[in-house]
Amino acid sequence: MNNSKAITKYVRISPRKARLAAGLIRGRQVEEAQTQLTFSNLKGGRLLLKTLNSAIANAENLLNVQRRDLFVKEVRIDCGPTMKRAKPKSRGGRVPIMKRTSHFTVVVEPKSQI
Repeated sequence: MNNSKAITKYVRISPRKARLAAGLIRGRQVEEAQTQLTFSNLKGGRLLLKTLNSAIANAENLLNVQRRDLFVKEVRIDCGPTMKRAKPKSRGGRVPIMKRTSHFTVVVEPKSQI
């Protein structure tokens, strides 16, 4: 159990859009993953970068490892609660608007020394 994780809950982005950014960093070195998220033009990338930085800080403080020795072991984007709103339409009708939220989980682990 030599890993460190960070969780961000109730992020106001749909899980489907956030998973596009999560696919960019899965299994990479953390420095490379930070670069990918910094220069990606995705809202999910900007939000996921904060969670990744938190996981890296947890690993540096709790496990006493260097940043360059870490890699992204797991990135999970789960569905959060959906806020339901309505938009009025013609002839007294309405259309539902689903405002989706996400929960981010990022797990980083040091490279095994073999």
